[in-house]
Amino acid sequence: MMWPPSLLLLLLLLRRGTQAKPSPDAGPHGQGRVHHAAPLSEAPHDDTHGNFQYDHEAFLGREVAKEFDQLTPEESQARLGRIVDRMDRAGDGDGWVSLAELRSWIAHTQQRHIRDSVSAAWNTYDTDRDGRVGWEELRNATYGHYEPGEEFHDVEDAETYRKMLARDERRFRAADEDGDSVATREELAAFLHPEEFPRMRDVVIAETLEDLDRNKDGYVQVEEYIADLYTAEPGEEEPAWVQTEREQFRDFRDLNKDGKLDGSEVGHWVLPPAQDQPLVEANHLLHESDTDKDGRLSKAEILGNWNMFVGSQATNYGEDLTRHHDEL
Repeated sequence: MMWPPSLLLLLLLLRRGTQAKPSPDAGPHGQGRVHHAAPLSEAPHDDTHGNFQYDHEAFLGREVAKEFDQLTPEESQARLGRIVDRMDRAGDGDGWVSLAELRSWIAHTQQRHIRDSVSAAWNTYDTDRDGRVGWEELRNATYGHYEPGEEFHDVEDAETYRKMLARDERRFRAADEDGDSVATREELAAFLHPEEFPRMRDVVIAETLEDLDRNKDGYVQVEEYIADLYTAEPGEEEPAWVQTEREQFRDFRDLNKDGKLDGSEVGHWVLPPAQDQPLVEANHLLHESDTDKDGRLSKAEILGNWNMFVGSQATNYGEDLTRHHDEL
């Protein structure tokens, strides 16, 4: 069967996320396009006052950190001990937690929302329940089943759908690392969240260029850049914030000052260089817990500083008292 166009568009918008034009109060251009790594925690990083909530959320993820806050100190330490064993097993299994293993764990916890997204989509796409998602399955689940040569023959804007299908297939092929036309969960994650995977960078850039490059010259001109954000009504004076965006384009987006953005400049804009936040936090936890200063952590060292890594009923109560004292 073929999805009704309205339902199909709804499914596609839900999967991709909508991008409405921002209002004059919306801030910098293209917040829907520019990918900034989310902070490890919204809590202040304030170890000096005994508030380790930032570290807890960075190490465990926000939701799991809340679970630990309900545990007794003994339960919390026991679970932390099991996490330490997992970190070591996931690395070299030498009985120590290295900086790389600690960073890898933090990065893993911070990607839980991606794994949840893939899990939510998996049953929709894995229609034959074989534990993998083939391109044919994903295509048919998204666009409906057609015989070869009959794609979108019953849809008014067939050409638009053909372009969308070709775009999705290109993204799928890029996500499919081993080229077997079947996606594992990790490969489906790359398809659904390409901005999170370095190997998908070229696809993100290509899709952005296709969206903005209206004259199809392979570049983003300043008017195309502005058109993605703002459409003037007849006789309307251009708002000051649009002028600011023109200046942003000229001063910060157009790196080689040729009046347009090429693929490299688009990449620098939508996927800007970012600090390795998991590495920064891993260094911090290692520095604060490495009592013998050998550059690695034993299980005993981590458990000896357990309240920096995880919370419990006791630490949660203590942090509440600290916040109350600061407010007074």
